Amino acid sequence: MSDRWWFCLTHMAVEPDEGCPNKDRMGPYESREAAANALKTAADRNKQWKEGDKAWDGDD
Repeated sequence: MSDRWWFCLTHMAVEPDEGCPNKDRMGPYESREAAANALKTAADRNKQWKEGDKAWDGDD
């Protein structure tokens, strides 16, 4: 079993290392669960960035 997981944007599914080309995937992630949440994680990060989250600027 793979130690890394990816979220395939073509199939909208979690894949192990052996899967679609990386250009069609998000990742890698350390767990299957993290890969399954890839779209939510990206949306949350985009929202934080748009709202000017200081952590993104290194101003903790």
